[in-house]
Amino acid sequence: MERIVIGIMPQEKIRERMLAIAKGAYKPKPGEPKVWFTSMKSLAEVLSDDNRALLTIIHESQPESITGLATITGRKPSNLSRTLKTMSHYGIVEMRRENRHVRPIVNATEFQILTA
Repeated sequence: MERIVIGIMPQEKIRERMLAIAKGAYKPKPGEPKVWFTSMKSLAEVLSDDNRALLTIIHESQPESITGLATITGRKPSNLSRTLKTMSHYGIVEMRRENRHVRPIVNATEFQILTA
């Protein structure tokens, strides 16, 4: 399982960094975060205890769909869908369309957090 390096930096600094990369003025070094949050609070909401437990369940049970995951966890599919969409935005989960279902796939269960 891959480890995702997460950075925490103010939005203005994230924007400056992205512009510098786009202009070629800055080249990210290996091991630098690819995922950025603007605060520890926003990171804590995405990687809450419940959400980390959900990642473990997905990794271990490999459900075929969100509905299957809802059955395993006892959570509502709409709630899971919202949570997984947020996690997929940050690259923590991949939502793979297979046949008529969307299958959640965990990209990482380990995280390294760096602050700037």
